[in-house]
Amino acid sequence: MNLADIPLQSTTDAVQAAAAAPASTEAQVREDLAALYRLVAHFKMTDLIDTHISARVPGPENHFLINRYGVLFHEMRPQDLVKIDIDGRPVDPGDPETTNRVNAAGFTIHSAVHMARHDLACVIHTHTADGIAVACRAKGLLPITQHALRFYDRLGYHDYEGIAVDLQERERLVADLGPHKAMILRNHGLLAAGTTIPEAFVNIYFLERACQAQVKATSGGDELVYPSAEVCERTARQFERPTAMAYCNRVWAAALRLL
Repeated sequence: MNLADIPLQSTTDAVQAAAAAPASTEAQVREDLAALYRLVAHFKMTDLIDTHISARVPGPENHFLINRYGVLFHEMRPQDLVKIDIDGRPVDPGDPETTNRVNAAGFTIHSAVHMARHDLACVIHTHTADGIAVACRAKGLLPITQHALRFYDRLGYHDYEGIAVDLQERERLVADLGPHKAMILRNHGLLAAGTTIPEAFVNIYFLERACQAQVKATSGGDELVYPSAEVCERTARQFERPTAMAYCNRVWAAALRLL
């Protein structure tokens, strides 16, 4: 389903159906990924033309879609996404300086996750001010808000090694991510992934919001209130309820209406 074909004043049934359906074709992944780029821009999680969002193309080839380097997130279209292999090289014919221009170095982080975690269909990396601020703190994300408790003991940390151009760093990235779906890249930014594009969107949204709340809470100078470890773990498990994916699809359908 092409979202551009849905009248703005129509009912939301078509949008909700598209959001709930699995992205089973490359065309649908392109639609969803382009929408995700625009939503990340809408919620002010961009850094000019830098950072990336990648999604796995259905099929056995280990192909992925990533942004054409130089296109701002808020203007991303399905045709602006470049299909690449696991090494970040364009698969389809095209001009490497125009239609097929990608920042291969930027795919180092993504390729590490995609190579090791075939369960993850989408990977998002951001450089927001609040995400970077929390990434600079020795204790990282503090368990002081309900948003942060979504990631309690479910968040990886990767030490900064410079601009991610060294392919050998991929092994360390994967080891630090472990079984999780989110990670803080120290002194750098945030990473969130999902088994679907809607789940990845939910994860990066709430990780970013948790960082925003922490920056505000710690700026006041007062002593912070921490829930007990038992409450933290119980809350994290509540976020893992069986209906979690249905929630992600519901959020995604609502977010698509912004577009």
